[in-house]
Amino acid sequence: MLRTLRTLISAVLAVQLLVCPTLSFAQGEQNVPSATPAPSAGPVPATQPTQPASSPAAAPEAAAPHAGAEKITAIKVSGNRRIETAVIMPALRVKAGEALDPEKVDADLKTIYQLGYFKDVKAQTEPADGGVILEYVVQEKPIVREVKVEGAKELAPEKVRDAVEIKPNAIFSQKDLQKSIKKVKKLYADEGYYLAEVTGDISMRSETELNVIFRVKEGDKVLIKSIRFEGNHAFKAKKLKKAMETSEKWMFSWLTGAGTYKEETLKNDMALLTELYMNDGYINVKIGEPKVELTPDRKALMVTIGITEGEQYRIGKLDFKGDLLEHRDVLFGKLKEKSGDIFSRSNLRADIFTLTDFYADKGYAFANVAPITNLNREQRIIDISFDLEKGEKVNIDRINISGNTKTRDKVVRRELRLAEGELYSSTALKRSKQNLMNTGFFEEANLVTAKGSASNKLDLNVDVKEKPTGTFSIGAGYSSLDGIIGQGSVQQANFLGLGLKMTAAASFGSKSQTYNLGLTDPYFNDTKWTLGGDLYRNERQYLDYTRRATGGDIKAGYPFSDTLSTFWLYKYEQKEIFDESPELLNNIANGAIVAPEKTSTTSAIVGSLTSNTTDYRLDPSTGMMNTLSMEVAGFGGTNRYIKTITEHTLFHPLLFGVGSLRGTLGYVQGFGGKEIPIDEMFYLGGINSLRGYRSRTVSPNKTTPVPQLDATGGFAGMTESRVYLGGEMEAVANAEFTFPLLKEAGLKAVVFFDAGNAANSLNDTFGNILTSYGGGIRWFSPIGPLRLEYGIPINPRQGIDSGGRLEFSIGSIF
Repeated sequence: MLRTLRTLISAVLAVQLLVCPTLSFAQGEQNVPSATPAPSAGPVPATQPTQPASSPAAAPEAAAPHAGAEKITAIKVSGNRRIETAVIMPALRVKAGEALDPEKVDADLKTIYQLGYFKDVKAQTEPADGGVILEYVVQEKPIVREVKVEGAKELAPEKVRDAVEIKPNAIFSQKDLQKSIKKVKKLYADEGYYLAEVTGDISMRSETELNVIFRVKEGDKVLIKSIRFEGNHAFKAKKLKKAMETSEKWMFSWLTGAGTYKEETLKNDMALLTELYMNDGYINVKIGEPKVELTPDRKALMVTIGITEGEQYRIGKLDFKGDLLEHRDVLFGKLKEKSGDIFSRSNLRADIFTLTDFYADKGYAFANVAPITNLNREQRIIDISFDLEKGEKVNIDRINISGNTKTRDKVVRRELRLAEGELYSSTALKRSKQNLMNTGFFEEANLVTAKGSASNKLDLNVDVKEKPTGTFSIGAGYSSLDGIIGQGSVQQANFLGLGLKMTAAASFGSKSQTYNLGLTDPYFNDTKWTLGGDLYRNERQYLDYTRRATGGDIKAGYPFSDTLSTFWLYKYEQKEIFDESPELLNNIANGAIVAPEKTSTTSAIVGSLTSNTTDYRLDPSTGMMNTLSMEVAGFGGTNRYIKTITEHTLFHPLLFGVGSLRGTLGYVQGFGGKEIPIDEMFYLGGINSLRGYRSRTVSPNKTTPVPQLDATGGFAGMTESRVYLGGEMEAVANAEFTFPLLKEAGLKAVVFFDAGNAANSLNDTFGNILTSYGGGIRWFSPIGPLRLEYGIPINPRQGIDSGGRLEFSIGSIF
């Protein structure tokens, strides 16, 4: 009887699996990468509900086999074309040799579906000797073979394709399709096409392959016409707009992108506005969600921002408590905040950083500074007490360097201002990062501390990202100073990965030729000394003569600190003056000036002292550079002179750019009974000194009357012959304001004011100062900094200057 009952139960189970497509999953969507199984929302059973695999009913220990159930002799998978069976089988709980258990099979169906590769999964059995064969029948999701973009004109189709989630040869997902449509819409909105319509369609190529087509109706570009504020009293709308990154459209929006609506940027602007109010004492300010609306003609956007300002608060009492390493008066001197000042959150933040760094510079890397505030709403003041917790003194354990595939470790280490075993210093850590960036070898330099071998030790992990430091160039161009130019150069700023600077360059133009071969080691023999040398030959055609110099130099430098250094150079060169202008020859013949030596030699020593506190030496935004240099010629050679130059440049953030002031004073004098060589005198004018004035024409000059003859040889009147002699003294001042036009491309605009003169005495130099103003464009191009600038003389010289001058150059920007 019992045997008959078991046979009956087994038959019922077999009929259930053979006749009913019960254990089946289909439909639903999930976002699964093409090669990696990923979880999805629960599949939908095709016939009967099943419990999740994690439920007690589906757990292996809870699924008791049915009495008399058929034995599973084999398990196989069918219907899969791209997905290997070996990917599916390890996910199954049911094993061959076990009794057939519908609950385990149900759980396996769900597991297979959750792999993300299939849109339908079924289970079926077929009789076999000694039991049944369990077969899982799967239907794979189609593969995306091509992603097409139609209607994209303002944006490149490639840019649209890069934004979508769906990629060729990946499994198609409806969720990915909808996400892609949203991303393309956002892409267009960020470019100003707020009304762009995007649809995503599929085109079946076969049962298992399809194409995805994104169709775009771009519409017109819609920019922000106006930004309005409601409830603002402390600040005018103009100042609030300046604090925001989002801006209104203007005539140059096509170039700067102003007026484009970007949701993330506008959200960030709410934080910027809050910061503006908090820095002026309005600690309870509330900035509402921005309201963005289309104008009635649907051609522009209007943004409205509601503001609840609250009351303005001032600082009351300031105090310190906790671990005080210095007297309160010393700590008070480090604070930007003062009692009675309007409260500023940025000043409070700065004071916290200052105090933290002060403690960290003494080795307390884990120092904690907690401001405790007490609000007096009636008097509208805030009392602030800084709770100082010094923690434990920390030493640097190990310094680990990574990312330098070319640059030697020692080149990185020598720029660090922290060494293994030394006390931790926050200032030294910041300076180390700045030094690494100033080498010009790296795109990024990240310095991060990590737990060391003990609680009072820290490892310093230095991760750098190298950038190309070698260049090879050959080409031609045109310079306003030198005319047509041909050039070729090989430069390596990190030669052999040792930080050596190697240069081999040549340039030739209609007015100049330059050849140079040089090598410099900034850390000679692993010391702080810089040692290098050059061989060169220069030839340049000036207004009144051509100068050729052939020679070489040996140079050395030493840094006293991170900001103060000295530099020394010895040079020996042979000079030639030839191709004198008719004006120069005429003045020599008349005895008006002394003829320059045709051939001479210079043996000179140049010494300089430089202080540089700028933040980033390749493109400063704050800090100052001060240089005093002296050149003494007379250690051999035929020339005898002393030239002294002092130069000072200040950089400071100004509005949305950087302001700079540069002043230069120079003086040259002969000795030993020798005249100052004409090519060592000071000449101003041109893009590097006084813009708007012709190059090298701002200097003492000589004019002599010259008779003019007509075509028949008869006398036609008198004209003046002018020769520029150079001055013994120069004074130049340049004020500039630079601001970004296209930040990503390194394109900047500049406006400037220049003033200066070159003469033979202090009174003559400062008694006739020439001035000019103008503007231009600067671009950090792949072949070097490019300058295109137009200067207009304010007090033009009669017979010399006429209107403004447009000049450009490729080279270093002062």
